[in-house]
Amino acid sequence: MQFVHPFFLWALLALLIPIIIHLFNFRRFKKVYFTNVKFLKEVKEETASRSRLKHWLVLLSRLAFVAFLVLAFAQPFLPKNENEVVTGSRAVSIFIDNSFSMNAQSEDVSLFEKSKQKAREIVSAYGPEDKFQIITHDLEGKHQRLINKEAVEAAIEEITVSPNVASLSNAHSRQLQVLEKSNAAQSNLFYISDFQKSIVDLKTDTSFNYYFVPLQSVNQQNVFVDSCWFSNPVQLLNQTNKMLVRLSNTGNAKVENARMELKINDEVKAIKNFSIPPKTVKTDTISFRIGEPGWHLSELSITDYPINFDDNYFFSFYLPEKIKVLSINEGNSSKYLNALFKEQDQMDLSNQSISNVDYSSINEFQLIVLNELKKVPSGLTYQLQQYLADGGSLLVFPNINLDKPSYNEFSQALKVNNYEELVQNPRSVNYINTYQEIFSDVFEKIPRNIDLPNASSSYNLSRYSSTNEEVLLRFNDQRSFLGKYNYKGGKIYLSSVPINSKYSNISAHAVFVPMILKMVIAGGNISQLAYTIGEEQFIEADNTKRNAEAVYKLRGQEQEFIPGQKAFGSKVNLSLNNQLKKAGIYELRTDDVPAMAYYGFNFNRKESVLEYLNLNQLKNLFAGDHINFIENFNTNISQVVGEIDKGVVLWKLCIILALIFLALEVLFLRFLPG
Repeated sequence: MQFVHPFFLWALLALLIPIIIHLFNFRRFKKVYFTNVKFLKEVKEETASRSRLKHWLVLLSRLAFVAFLVLAFAQPFLPKNENEVVTGSRAVSIFIDNSFSMNAQSEDVSLFEKSKQKAREIVSAYGPEDKFQIITHDLEGKHQRLINKEAVEAAIEEITVSPNVASLSNAHSRQLQVLEKSNAAQSNLFYISDFQKSIVDLKTDTSFNYYFVPLQSVNQQNVFVDSCWFSNPVQLLNQTNKMLVRLSNTGNAKVENARMELKINDEVKAIKNFSIPPKTVKTDTISFRIGEPGWHLSELSITDYPINFDDNYFFSFYLPEKIKVLSINEGNSSKYLNALFKEQDQMDLSNQSISNVDYSSINEFQLIVLNELKKVPSGLTYQLQQYLADGGSLLVFPNINLDKPSYNEFSQALKVNNYEELVQNPRSVNYINTYQEIFSDVFEKIPRNIDLPNASSSYNLSRYSSTNEEVLLRFNDQRSFLGKYNYKGGKIYLSSVPINSKYSNISAHAVFVPMILKMVIAGGNISQLAYTIGEEQFIEADNTKRNAEAVYKLRGQEQEFIPGQKAFGSKVNLSLNNQLKKAGIYELRTDDVPAMAYYGFNFNRKESVLEYLNLNQLKNLFAGDHINFIENFNTNISQVVGEIDKGVVLWKLCIILALIFLALEVLFLRFLPG
């Protein structure tokens, strides 16, 4: 048997007090007058015998009372391992899972309320001299310290469910920062969670004791909207726009005829029923039309129970009144491009001479066409690199008398194939790539003897393996007529022929119009539809504030805050710094410029995937003498923790026995004669 506070054992010397009292308690005799003294000896012997028995019983009960009272203060326990007996204060760090998945129900209350209850039971297993840390998914700075027992109970009460999701390794590193600075004799780390697979990446340290308290929900069914995106980067007014929606069913039951609804600017634009098998991720399509340009505040929603934080997906997009295209020309503008875009009400073609290019406006265009330039200046190449990195699209029609060194530098910078020798023999196209987005829906069915473009003069393009060319149109000699290349976030289309009809019939061919229009629709600087709350991310916005002293603000229906902001030229980077707590659409504004942009923010979907580690899986993952598991979370774990931590705790038994012997002393004094 060991003692938490062995110095209290010195108080056992108090046992001498009742012994001394009983040894030297000389009674003063009273005079008793008898008329007849013949029974005096008999009465004296009987009274002395009873009195001696009573005194011994009272003495023993007093000794037992004092002894057990002293032992209760010394807190005896039977350690399970004699080599790991710890005396002194302890540092206890408790991780409470306050993520959305903890809203799931246990048998009586939510898992979150159950976790707070278990945290209180853990605290009650320790003494007033022990110190505590509470930590959650929020990883708040106020939790980066040890507090006393009274303060920790208040800290537990303040915890609320949060949209943030931190991995256990991140929480663990925060715990170690605090525990390693303490001078406690022992450090214990507790984890109260449903232990979703997505967060369990913990590596334990043998110098600390770990306690895992797994909580389990009754119902593990959940269907949620994971994400969405447009089939084409550019949306068109009064046209059918298709959105792809990724849905996920993490439960064991099939969901049939569930309803999905799309709202844009508080107006229902589309409704669709869907079915999804169990344990399945499904991509569905929902179509809609937009009749007005500008910002569109959107919400996808489904109905699901009991976990519903992920049933709504907020996003926003901007639809310009005109889609801008730029043609950079060597001399005159192309009559073919002018004629094409003249018929397009939603597209606007701008022509600029190579000698007078407005570099500052390049990022405004969805597609840039290099129209038969003899040379590509290095300054233009640099600007195009920046434009493509931001997601732009570039189409190159070469000049019949191009400057090869200039074009080679351009090709190397953008990592595309070079223009080689000029072939002045007729060649015709015999292959069109209908699997690629440019031609994927141009033909319902390709005829066997289809008439494809041809060229009387064209360039051979090199075939470097280092480039990522995807052939869109190919000559019958296997040389590329038109190729597509990816450069960072952008796309490059490289033609081997000029647009001029003297050298090719591409500008007069039936594929020319859909080809150019699809390049416009598939290109451009694509803004992000939505953002995730809790992730470290930056939002790049246009720096359009009029007053230099004004600050940017993000305002939603229930929250407004000032994000971190750093301006550079015409752009500003906004950092959220975990200030967002509510999902929804937020307006970017200043005091002098309202409604500059809108952004959709959604809760992290990590918690939506209900894949938990059960007790056996946790035991396989974590093993060692310093690892402990609380297997039955429905019982009061205060005593369980105490026995794991110290062994069999006996101080409560000592108090009970002390009270019993105190009661016996009272009974002996009251009812025993003598």
